[in-house]
Amino acid sequence: MDTGGNSLASGPDGVKRKVCYFYDPEVGNYYYGQGHPMKPHRIRMTHALLAHYGLLQHMQVLKPFPARDRDLCRFHADDYVSFLRSITPETQQDQIRQLKRFNVGEDCPVFDGLYSFCQTYAGGSVGGSVKLNHGLCDIAINWAGGLHHAKKCEASGFCYVNDIVLAILELLKQHERVLYVDIDIHHGDGVEEAFYATDRVMTVSFHKFGDYFPGTGHIQDTGYGNGKYYSLNVPLDDGIDDESYHLLFKPIMGKVMEVFRPGAVVLQCGADSLSGDRLGCFNLSIKGHAECVKFMRSFNVPLLLLGGGGYTIRNVARCWCYETGVALGVEVEDKMPEHEYYEYFGPDYTLHVAPSNMENKNSRQMLEEIRNDLLHNLSKLQHAPSVPFQERPPDTEAPEVDEDQEDGDKRWDPDSDMDVDDDRKPIPSRVKREAVEPDTKDKDGLKGVMERGKGCEVVIDESGSKVTGVNPVEMEEASVKMEEEGTNKGGVDQVFSKT
Repeated sequence: MDTGGNSLASGPDGVKRKVCYFYDPEVGNYYYGQGHPMKPHRIRMTHALLAHYGLLQHMQVLKPFPARDRDLCRFHADDYVSFLRSITPETQQDQIRQLKRFNVGEDCPVFDGLYSFCQTYAGGSVGGSVKLNHGLCDIAINWAGGLHHAKKCEASGFCYVNDIVLAILELLKQHERVLYVDIDIHHGDGVEEAFYATDRVMTVSFHKFGDYFPGTGHIQDTGYGNGKYYSLNVPLDDGIDDESYHLLFKPIMGKVMEVFRPGAVVLQCGADSLSGDRLGCFNLSIKGHAECVKFMRSFNVPLLLLGGGGYTIRNVARCWCYETGVALGVEVEDKMPEHEYYEYFGPDYTLHVAPSNMENKNSRQMLEEIRNDLLHNLSKLQHAPSVPFQERPPDTEAPEVDEDQEDGDKRWDPDSDMDVDDDRKPIPSRVKREAVEPDTKDKDGLKGVMERGKGCEVVIDESGSKVTGVNPVEMEEASVKMEEEGTNKGGVDQVFSKT
C-alpha cells in the first residue's frame, strides 16, 4: 500500500513521463442537441491536433472499456443508473416524473446514445486510475472525463455520471490519500459533496463565486466530521489573469502537497476558465492554464488529467493539446499543422491566443486575504492523516501488456471493477476525416437550472472499496443523437444555467 508522497522517480520538471491516453473515436458523435453549449466534438478536435502534432506516438493510446452498470453503481444510485440506461428521446415524454426526479431534460437533455456516452467517458477515467494503480504509467489522460457536477442520484450542469468520483474510488484501493484539484471556472460541487466527510480525499477547487452556477464553493465550506479542513474552496471574481491566478494556485497547492502528501492526484482541467470562453468570465491564457498542469506534474506523484467544461471549442482543443504536451514534457510549436479541423482556428492558425483586456476584479488585497485564510486552514492539518486499513485489499501483480492476451475480460485486480485495457490495440495516429456541418443557433435555447442539485456524501470503508450514500437524492440522464458536431459560430448563450 502506497503511503503517499512522491512516488515517481525524482528529476527535473522537463523529464519525460510515461503517459497513457484514453480515447474512443465515437465520442465526438454524441450530440446534446441544437444550441446546447456542451459539444463532445471538441474531444475529436483535440485528438486530431494531437495526431497532427505527432504527440500520439509518444503515448500509449487506449480505447477505454465502457463502464458497466455495477461500475457506475459504486457511487450512483441503482435506480438512477437504470433510468439513464433506459431513457431515450422517444420515451422521455412518458417519464416526466422521472425526468424531474433525476433533473434531466433542460441543462442535461436526453439524447440518442446518452448511456453509451456516460459509459465511455467514465470508462476512460476509471481505466486511467487502474493504470496508475498498477504503475503502468506516470500520467493518465482522459479529456472526455471531468464531469464534476453529477450527484449520486441526479444530473447537473451538463453532467450525468461523475467519472471523477468513480476514478478516485478506484485510486483509493491503492493509495491511502488522493488529492483532487479543479481548475474549471465552475465549482467542483459533485466531487466535493462525495468526499466532504472523509480525510482520505482532499478536494481543492478554484472557481468563480457569487451569482454563478452552481452557487456553492464558499471559502468557509471546509468539510465535515473527519473531513474537516479537507475541502478547500478558492472563490474568485471575473477577469482573473495568469499572474493573479498563480499568486494563489502555487502557494496553496505547494502547501497542500506538503501537508496532505497524496499518493495520487486527480486534476480536472476544465477549459471554461480560459479567456474568451462562451460561458466563462476568467481571463487565463492557455499557457497560464497549463502552468497548473506543469506545477502538479512537478511533484512526481501519479497524476490523472481529466477534461471538464469548455465551450469555445476551438480554444478547448488548443488547451488540451498543449497540456498533453506539458504532460509528456514535449514542446509544442505555436504554428498549427494543417488537419481536418484547420478552418476552426483561423485567421491566425496558431495554438495560443492572446487573453483579452477585460478588467481583473480580483484585487491584490483580496487575493492575499484568500491565500492567507486557506494557508491558515491548512496549518490546522499538522501532518498527513493516519488511515488504518483493517481490510487491506489484496496485493496483486498486473499482468504484462500483451495484445494477444486470450482472456480480454481478465482483470488486473480481483478488487477492481474495471476491465484491462492493455489488450486493446493502440488507436492509429491517423484521424478519420469527417464532414462537419455548421451548427445553427437555437433561438429558443434551453432553460437553465440554477438550483444546486442535492447530493450524497460518500462513506469509504477502510479498504477504500465500498461506498454508501448519505442523504440520497435523485439524478438522471439522457440519450444521445449520433450526429456530427457543427462549427460553433454563435455567441454566448445566456439561457444556460452555467452563466
